[in-house]
Amino acid sequence: MRRGTQVKGIVLAGGTGSRLWPLTKVISKQLLPVYDKPMIYYPISTLFLAGIRDIAIVTTPEEQSRFKSLLGTGSDWGVSFTYVAQAKPTGISDAFVLCEEFLAGSPSILILGDNLFVGAGLGKSLARFLDHTSGARILGYHVKNPSDYGVIEVDENLKVLTIQEKPAQPRSNLAIPGLYVVDSTAPEKARQVQPSARGEKEITEFLSAYMLEDNLQIEVMQRGSAWMDMGNPLDLAATSDYIKVIEQRQGTKISCPEEIAWRSGWITDAKLIELGNRLAPSSYGKYLGSLPR
Repeated sequence: MRRGTQVKGIVLAGGTGSRLWPLTKVISKQLLPVYDKPMIYYPISTLFLAGIRDIAIVTTPEEQSRFKSLLGTGSDWGVSFTYVAQAKPTGISDAFVLCEEFLAGSPSILILGDNLFVGAGLGKSLARFLDHTSGARILGYHVKNPSDYGVIEVDENLKVLTIQEKPAQPRSNLAIPGLYVVDSTAPEKARQVQPSARGEKEITEFLSAYMLEDNLQIEVMQRGSAWMDMGNPLDLAATSDYIKVIEQRQGTKISCPEEIAWRSGWITDAKLIELGNRLAPSSYGKYLGSLPR
C-alpha cells in the first residue's frame, strides 16, 4: 500500500466505555489519563510511527468537542485530523463505512483508541506492514486467556485458517490486537457484515471476508513487544504503571506525539519548544522543551 499510495489512519474513539463505569459516565474512555498523557495519545503515536499523517478520529457526537479541544486540527503536530461522529457503538468494522468519505478510495490503518503498542523497531515494523498492495493485514499476539479476544488460527506458514470471536474453546492462543491494515474495498466489505447477536458488526466477520478471498495476512508480534488493551480498570492501572516504570528509568517518554512529529521532521525545533512552553510548568512540557537542546 505504501508505495505510491497514501495510507490514511483511523482512530476509533467512540463507544460507551461501559467496562470502565463510573469512570466513563461523564467523559470518553480515550480521554482518561494513562500515567502522564491522555489515552488517545498512545494510538495516535502508533500511527505517527507508521508515518501516517492524515487521520480520522471517530468519536461520539457528545464528546467530539472535547477531542477537538485536546487535539485541534493536528497542524501543531504537522498532521491533519478529521473528526467523524458515531452515534452509537455499531462495531469496529462500521468505522470504515463512517469514514468512507474521508478515505476517498484510499487504503487505511485502523487502530482502537484504547490500545497501546510498544516494542523496539515498532515504527519500521509498521512501515513494512503497510508495504503491500491489496487485501488486509493484522497482527497476532500470544496471550494466556484467548477466550477474551478475537482469536486467529494459522498453519505453519502463517496462513489464516479460522477466525473466532471470544470463543469458549479457542483453537489457538493467538489473539488479534486492535490494529488493522486494509485496502480500498474495506467500506464495501464492512457494509456486507451483518450485526451479531449483541447488535454489532464484528471485526472478525469483516476480516473473514478477506480470509475467504485468501487475502488476509498476519504478522506475529515478537517477544519483547507489548500490546495492552486499556478497556477495563485493571488493565488501565497496569498500563499506567508500565509507562511510569519505563519512563522514569529511561528518562524518555513512550508515545509522545510531539516528539515523534519532531523526530520525523514534521515540525521544527522552534515549534517543539513552543509546544513545550504551552504545557509549562508540567514535567511533560519541560521534557518537550529539553529535546532540541
